[in-house]
Amino acid sequence: MSFGIDQKTEAPAFEPAMGREEARRALARALAAAAIPSADLDARVLLCAALGIDHAGLVRDPDLPLGAKCGRVGAFALRRLRREPVSRIVGFKEFWGARFEIGSPVLDPRPDTETLIEAVLSHVAGESGRNWRILDLGVGSGAILGILLQCLPQAFGVGVDVSPKACAIAQRNLDALGVASRGAILCGDWTSALRGRFDLIVSNPPYIAAGAIGGLEPEVAVHDPRLALDGGDDGLDAYRAIIPALADLMEPGGLVAFEFGEGQGQAVEALLRGAGLAAFEVSRDLAGRERVIAARA
Repeated sequence: MSFGIDQKTEAPAFEPAMGREEARRALARALAAAAIPSADLDARVLLCAALGIDHAGLVRDPDLPLGAKCGRVGAFALRRLRREPVSRIVGFKEFWGARFEIGSPVLDPRPDTETLIEAVLSHVAGESGRNWRILDLGVGSGAILGILLQCLPQAFGVGVDVSPKACAIAQRNLDALGVASRGAILCGDWTSALRGRFDLIVSNPPYIAAGAIGGLEPEVAVHDPRLALDGGDDGLDAYRAIIPALADLMEPGGLVAFEFGEGQGQAVEALLRGAGLAAFEVSRDLAGRERVIAARA
């Protein structure tokens, strides 16, 4: 299945004598012509990554020739024109002001998921120094857990993922953030290997209906791991697996916060109510869509 990707797409010709800024403009034009959003930003990030420079280097030496790295610039350009996400080309993604390693086993963290971080931090406002015990189910790259551990300096967190390769990436990201001493990454199937209780339970589980994945943009449908997308026939399988176990995992008064997809809020709330949770609060993402539901034990 091609998902609308033209495998015959060609990148602009980048020559060794071409200047950096000229190359950036050529790449931005090619991306814009391919109707790729954020063409200017993507071009700058890809060019800098290919050349091993930062934005300041591009501004300081706009006429410096590409030299021997022109081939790498062209290779990066072709990958983006074929709709591979910038983060997967350069190997990292910025999230909440921090840099996270990204690879094929993990979901590309998106700005919408920052809504989940905001919702949790709003509930613990004024108690950031408390010894919170955090559980992140489906930890992926470790973006959610890592940021919460950074923002809550006395907290300890456990991240669980079924993918050993994802667990390895999450562990490296916690190391890079300097929070690994307060975090543990476990490989397992949701809650099956867990004992003990947690104050904060968070999850961005797979919530795309299986039949809808093929209709997503190629950056998601082709390059995000299906394991992190496929929520079953109606997108709710992960919630049905997680929510019944919450009673044995949450401290009295503990908080659970889930990200969910468009139109799924009422169904997730019904599942939470059925498990005895209350005090629901729904948060909207930057586009104004309902994105996160929080509830108390």
